[in-house]
Amino acid sequence: MHLIKNIYFILFILTTSFASAQVKFEAKVSKKQLGVNERLRVDFEMNQDGDNFNPPSFNGFTVVGGPSQSVKNSWINGVRTYNKTYTYFLAPKKRGNFTISQASISIKGETYKTLPIKIVVTAAVDKPKDPNDPNYIASENIHLVAEVSNRTPYLNEAITVVYKLYVSPNTGVDNWREIDTPRYNDFWSQNIDMKGQKVQNGTYKGEDYRYLILRRTVLYPQKTGKLNIEPLTLDISVQVPTNRRDIFGSRLMSRVHKTVSAGNVNINVKALPEAGKPIDFNGAVGDFNFKVSTSKTELDATESLQAKVEVRGKGNLKLFKLPKISLPSSLEVYEPEHTESVRTNLDGMQGSILDTYTVVPQYKGKYPIPSISFSYFDLKTESYKRLSSDELIIDVLDGPLNSSDVNNAASSNIKQRVVLNNDQFAFIKTKTNFSPIETIHFFKTNMFWFLLLSPFLAIPLAIFIRRKKADRDADVYGNRIRRADKLAKRYLKSAKKALGKKEAFYIALEKALHNYLKAKLHIETNDLSKDKIQSFLGEKGVDADTISSFNAIMESCELARYTPIDIVTMQDDYDKAAKTISLIDKQAR
Repeated sequence: MHLIKNIYFILFILTTSFASAQVKFEAKVSKKQLGVNERLRVDFEMNQDGDNFNPPSFNGFTVVGGPSQSVKNSWINGVRTYNKTYTYFLAPKKRGNFTISQASISIKGETYKTLPIKIVVTAAVDKPKDPNDPNYIASENIHLVAEVSNRTPYLNEAITVVYKLYVSPNTGVDNWREIDTPRYNDFWSQNIDMKGQKVQNGTYKGEDYRYLILRRTVLYPQKTGKLNIEPLTLDISVQVPTNRRDIFGSRLMSRVHKTVSAGNVNINVKALPEAGKPIDFNGAVGDFNFKVSTSKTELDATESLQAKVEVRGKGNLKLFKLPKISLPSSLEVYEPEHTESVRTNLDGMQGSILDTYTVVPQYKGKYPIPSISFSYFDLKTESYKRLSSDELIIDVLDGPLNSSDVNNAASSNIKQRVVLNNDQFAFIKTKTNFSPIETIHFFKTNMFWFLLLSPFLAIPLAIFIRRKKADRDADVYGNRIRRADKLAKRYLKSAKKALGKKEAFYIALEKALHNYLKAKLHIETNDLSKDKIQSFLGEKGVDADTISSFNAIMESCELARYTPIDIVTMQDDYDKAAKTISLIDKQAR
């Protein structure tokens, strides 16, 4: 019996020693899905003390707390339990899928790493209320409101979204930044300049507040039915009063970070009525004037004039096309030059759009410019209106007669036109040969000496070029970068040619990205979703930031139809695409 007890004791000691020898180092998160207005807690736990702890980079998050360190050391039934934890508090920068990458630590000469953890960040969510929480106190005194001018507009009718930040008098705001910007899908959008804004006094739910207008946006809905305006989300540094006071009796303030959101806003877009819709209606909505004019009404043949088709007024001026003018075939007409003089304010677009045709008459005579019409939907009367131009006459005073006019003149008039002989100037010589008066010899000229000395000058130049080529060939990393850059330029050649033409540019850019993936991954990308493409790139060793950049460019291509894009934004997207293709080519295995 005594021997059996000793055996059990030895086995217990061995088991305890084996258990204590197992090293555990793992990462834990408070949740794997959170809203962009929430906080994430990340704990890195180990059961043995270590050195050289290296946290991950936390891409997609801002560290708002930590690292804090805690150690637990206890003895239970003679068994020592040790636990050490590094804790971080993170705030998401934007929505999307992110990965908490590996952390590492050295324990007894061995390096241990945690497993990556995938985190999903969604739109802002409602958070539980805790009256003792400083964040809750801040939320009761800070409000971000989206005010929509009209929740039941017509298709292509302007509405305004004004974002106001309300702050109660007993709190203060140090700074703020946008962490989630509305994308306004299914809208044409234009932000209004907000320079020179000042804090104003007002009321919020019947109480006195100060407020600041952060953003004004004009939207033109491009679809009918129920549409969603995404929320604007801010990260704000707020000064919250506490119960502590200084030696002078003044209340001390505590600074907290608060994420506020304007919330989703739904609007119901009405379709334009079918009753009374003109055949030539092309989507103009507003209040307009229509005019067709010419720069001159009398001129000679081969001279030019400008015919102008202009619409002026208030409405969706950038979202419809002007009617075409119809001219006689005897007038040579060039493609119109389109110009816009449109300003956008809280009432929407105002100004004028103009098509200018250059017209060159070929023959003498009088030519009519027929009346053309322009139709639009008037929001005031909620009915369609048609405007027509006056008929204009172009009088060509001098020039050759049209063939039909010549035949008519020959039959009704004895006099005939004088036909000139093609050889009437044959006695005048039109060509000659010139010979120099003084002869210049090549010997001892500047060119002679240059050609004589050039071989001797070329020798050191050739040596220099050869050395540079050897250095370049030895630069493996540099050559790989240059090859990747050439690859990006080759695929993006068509997109670069279309810079300045929004639709053609983004179609070419999207096609270039798909063609590159076909060549690189040997897959048909047209049938794959964004998640599958992301999975393929991840399997090839492409890091998360590069994949995120690739997805962002693809989203820009999709959203370009609904948002105003200028040449600066197109150039920026082109540069991002070239950089992303280069990075994928360098990283992919």
